[in-house]
Amino acid sequence: MKFLLFIFSVLLVTEAALSNQPYRVGRKIAQNQSGKDAEAPKTGRQKAQEYFQSDADKAPRSSSSVSSGDHYLAIHASNYMNSETWLWGQKDKQKDTGKSGFGVTYRFDEWGQTDLDVRFELNEFKVVDQKPVKFTILPVIVFPEAGSQFPLYFGAGAGLGVFFKQIDQESNLSFDYQLFMGARFFNIAGSTGFFIETGIKNHVHLLSDGQFNGTYLALGALFTF
Repeated sequence: MKFLLFIFSVLLVTEAALSNQPYRVGRKIAQNQSGKDAEAPKTGRQKAQEYFQSDADKAPRSSSSVSSGDHYLAIHASNYMNSETWLWGQKDKQKDTGKSGFGVTYRFDEWGQTDLDVRFELNEFKVVDQKPVKFTILPVIVFPEAGSQFPLYFGAGAGLGVFFKQIDQESNLSFDYQLFMGARFFNIAGSTGFFIETGIKNHVHLLSDGQFNGTYLALGALFTF
């Protein structure tokens, strides 16, 4: 009798184990399927947004770009290509009186789509066999701003000229103005670039009748910081 009870108990336990086995297998398959779904690649709008966002994050900033917060310093040398003088040292008109110049231009701010610069220049002339030397300070506005990365630019400025060396009985002060255009290329070698510029440099004596008009060509280096 005891032997029969033992056999019956074994059969019940075996049947219970077999009945639970499909549930365990089904749960394991469901777990595996959910894991595969989590690892499946994303598609649709979310995937496209992540793709373009990752490309934008990976895109390096152009080495030649200049941001609105950057400043630059230009050092330039110029030579007059053509020039004329009236009532400066003599009443007759004189030609080729403009000789050479050296200057520094500093960009200190940005206003809209223009750069706000200040330009310091030293120019030499030859008038009636003498060589006047003039120092000029010019606030300058340049379009477009350096951050546009467009190489061509146009500018204008006006300011005060002070003669360090002047002909006798001529004004030591002048009103100076410039109109110019050029091409500039930033950060060609590290933070250093270069530019070429041409335009007009004119002045009118404030305390006498002298006047000067000249066209020039300038070359220089650009330093961004």
